[in-house]
Amino acid sequence: MKIENPNPIQWRFAERAEQLQSSFIREILKITQRPEIISFAGGLPSPATFPVEEMKTAFDKVLSNNGKVALQYGPTDGYLPLRQWIADSLSSNGSTILPEQVLMTSGSQQALDLLGKVLIDEGSKVLVETPSYLGALQAFSVYRPEFVSVDTDDEGLVPSSIDPVADGARLLYALPNFQNPTGRSLSVARRVELVETCARHGLPLIEDDPYGALSYSGEPYPKMINMNPDGVIYMGSFSKVLTPGIRLGYVVAPPPLVRRLELAKQAADLHTSQLTQMVVHEVIKDGFLDRHIPSIRSLYGNQCQAMLSALEEHFPAGVTWTKPEGGMFIWVTLPKHIDAMKLLDEAIANKVAFVPGAPFYANTPETHTLRLSFVTVPPERIREGIAILGKLIAAKM
Repeated sequence: MKIENPNPIQWRFAERAEQLQSSFIREILKITQRPEIISFAGGLPSPATFPVEEMKTAFDKVLSNNGKVALQYGPTDGYLPLRQWIADSLSSNGSTILPEQVLMTSGSQQALDLLGKVLIDEGSKVLVETPSYLGALQAFSVYRPEFVSVDTDDEGLVPSSIDPVADGARLLYALPNFQNPTGRSLSVARRVELVETCARHGLPLIEDDPYGALSYSGEPYPKMINMNPDGVIYMGSFSKVLTPGIRLGYVVAPPPLVRRLELAKQAADLHTSQLTQMVVHEVIKDGFLDRHIPSIRSLYGNQCQAMLSALEEHFPAGVTWTKPEGGMFIWVTLPKHIDAMKLLDEAIANKVAFVPGAPFYANTPETHTLRLSFVTVPPERIREGIAILGKLIAAKM
């Protein structure tokens, strides 16, 4: 029997719920699902790189040989053989990472949320790059910090700019490898300086590294966690090297912090899927990634070069862009009088999409910037889309 309610509920949301905002990129993706749109908007890995057959085989094997364990609840910190594999893969340059330092998460986005929950109080000072990863800004903003923007240049984060703002800060969040959104990478010298600077201030450094394996040359940068395992929090993900659909990430942290993160995760979801973790371990345990990742690097490197060549040919003088050596993104800087948000409306009307740069800024946005992703678009479509954008920009010069 349905009860007639003369007094509809007046929902009273928590203050943190009132301030939640939709991801601008996710809203754009709703538009770009149309097949006629040439989309440079999404930070999505190419489906051509997904190891479907290997995943299918691993699911069958895990369920056939150990199905009752795989389908049961699991430990909050994660499947031990996978945590051991991660710890071993990160142990280098004289530093040893233990599996007890590894916490498996439901994608690296959950790791960001857990770090915010454990480290940030309302009004806490949080240092971020300029610009920074939008997903991190969203995750941290729920806990109402005071974002402080740290200077960057063509070589990425400027470590010396930390000194004036480090006092009282809870953490510094950085993406040192092929950064989202700019595609920039920190030099080895800057990494050393950054780790030393944070250590001098007693400032926890979050090293978010979803793209580090995607160096087109195959030469990886050194990881900052190996330079100071007691002061660096490392975040990794299987989304860019296997598939994002499995939602499997991890955070590596000093024992006192990882225990707090584990308690926070218990309250959030008890544990990450045991089945997914066991399947991923089955796929990667015998060196599959060493064989698989070079094909991703080759594909992305070729498509990046196609976009760089198209930019050189079709974008007018006065427009500049980054030249990444890996990853998935190119960052474009327009003349200051051109608003990328308004340009997007015209671009979509001409069946091209990108992400305006303003949402990537924690404080003062630079509205004449934009992000282009090239990994899901074949070269001929890249050239077609960039030619259209070039004409729209040239008309505003």
